[in-house]
Amino acid sequence: MITFMASNKNMVTRLQFFLVAQLLFVVSMYGQNVSLYQQFNGRFDFTFVGNTLNTGENNVTPGCSILTSSAAVLNLGSNDVIEKAFLYWAGSGIGDFDVKLNNIDIGAQRTFALTQGTSGLPFFSAFADVTALVQNAGNGVYTFSDLDLNTAISTLTYCTNRTNFGGWVIVVVYKNSSLPLNQLNVYDGLQGIPTALNITLNSLNVIDNVGAKIGFVAWEGDASLAVNETLKINGTTLSNALNPSNNAFNSTNTETGATDLYNMDLDVYNIQNNIAIGDATATIQMTSGQDFVMINAIITKLNSQLPDATVTVNSVEKQCNSRKIKINYAVYNTLATNPLPANAEVSVFANGVYVGNFFTSGSISIGGFENGSAFVTIPTSIPLNFTLKLIVDSNASGVGSITEILENNNSFEIAVRLFDNPKFNILNDITSCNLGLTKGIFDFSDYANLVRIDKADVVQFFESIADANSNSNQIFSIGNYTANATPKIMYVKLTNLDGCSSVTTFRLLTRNCPPKVYNAVTPNDDGENDFLIITGLYDIFMKHKLFVYNRWGQLVFEGNNNEKFTGFSNKGLRVAGNVLVSGTYFYILELNDFDYPEPLNGYLFLKR
Repeated sequence: MITFMASNKNMVTRLQFFLVAQLLFVVSMYGQNVSLYQQFNGRFDFTFVGNTLNTGENNVTPGCSILTSSAAVLNLGSNDVIEKAFLYWAGSGIGDFDVKLNNIDIGAQRTFALTQGTSGLPFFSAFADVTALVQNAGNGVYTFSDLDLNTAISTLTYCTNRTNFGGWVIVVVYKNSSLPLNQLNVYDGLQGIPTALNITLNSLNVIDNVGAKIGFVAWEGDASLAVNETLKINGTTLSNALNPSNNAFNSTNTETGATDLYNMDLDVYNIQNNIAIGDATATIQMTSGQDFVMINAIITKLNSQLPDATVTVNSVEKQCNSRKIKINYAVYNTLATNPLPANAEVSVFANGVYVGNFFTSGSISIGGFENGSAFVTIPTSIPLNFTLKLIVDSNASGVGSITEILENNNSFEIAVRLFDNPKFNILNDITSCNLGLTKGIFDFSDYANLVRIDKADVVQFFESIADANSNSNQIFSIGNYTANATPKIMYVKLTNLDGCSSVTTFRLLTRNCPPKVYNAVTPNDDGENDFLIITGLYDIFMKHKLFVYNRWGQLVFEGNNNEKFTGFSNKGLRVAGNVLVSGTYFYILELNDFDYPEPLNGYLFLKR
């Protein structure tokens, strides 16, 4: 885009300018529609400060020159606090978007363009947020400079067309605790009034029309042209002492009472009788039979005492293996101009499915909030990972019951993952040899890996469910664990990263392993082999019967669990008494055990 600046800036030739102007005529015949730019809710009001760059009305003043700077005074009350300051500047040509305010460089943040349909001449407007500058400078003189349109208006036929102009304005939004609660809307764009123009202002909330006003930033109006020039709102013509009903755009400034604001208007009208309680829109109707006028900004101030509910989730409390969650929430009334009534409904959704609701308990003041908690149960059809959504002032169908300043800021979403107990594999029982009286030694060190499905789970072993629940007396000797009695239930606890745990079990079992016979007997009371030793015979196979035969096949001893073979005879002919002589003997051992139905037999050696 070609930019016209002060005398030291690059200029374009008449041909270049003409080509660009023709292009703009094609693409911007209708300019940019005036629409809502920013909204303020609270104790706000607005004012204008600005000035023209024209030295006289372009429709009657001879010559065709224009200033490059001008000044105006901002004079707010002592209790007025600047909230926002928006600088608009405009003029003939396709634009100069680098200017100065109080000798500080300002670059356009948004631009607007419009071409007059009858002449094909282009016009421009620019915008910059200068809030920080104006807040720092406060009341006093503001000098706008470095906007040089002289080359632009001399290159094409602005002078003969009587549309050479330039000017600037700062729209100042301020707050004051003594003001009523208002809704203030700033609309902007760039639309021309060739013969008639209608603009619909949306996003209004009129609760009380007392003190309602509307302001216009308009360019290129001529006081000397009053041909069918009207300004209406909702069908009613607006006028005041400075602005006759047939000459609305007549180079005046309502804020200062000036009538020499050549070719620009900063007009403010009282509209409390022109807008009704409950209105959500207003229609601005403008006509001009001869004067070419452009509307750049419209500001409305309406007494709008409404709440504005928003909601957030502070935290979500969950329990392991439960779909009941506790939502810790806060409902706010931050942007409001009125308290939020009690019993505001908040609907809860999980992945878009309605799962419950709750209500606020009390009225929430302007700028206040209410913390609370609510329980909802998430259906099993919803996965463990889902989106939790809260909507304040809404029922299950999305219908609210409270009129608010904003109706599109009532929801809050947060990702939630339910806590689930660890999943696990079923473990097999472990069987070991009976070491006597059902005692056994077991190795289940590989069960820590076998039991878990998620390898991040922590696995622990316990002897009782009470120990598992209290996390006490953990078993660490899982590779060499002694169970003094079996069957014995072992408890395996799995804990995941969420702190949730599951407990599964397996059994330790013993079986009677085949006995081992130590077939040497030396009954000399030395404590070694004083009787026939057969492992497990007296504490495992407790129903056994032992038969000992001499070399001639004669039964010399019959014993059981209560009588051990110590080299003495208790059966048969005992000529030499009970003492059996050294030698080789034959034994038959009946274990009387289900696993060993056949008797064991072999030789033993008795030595005295």
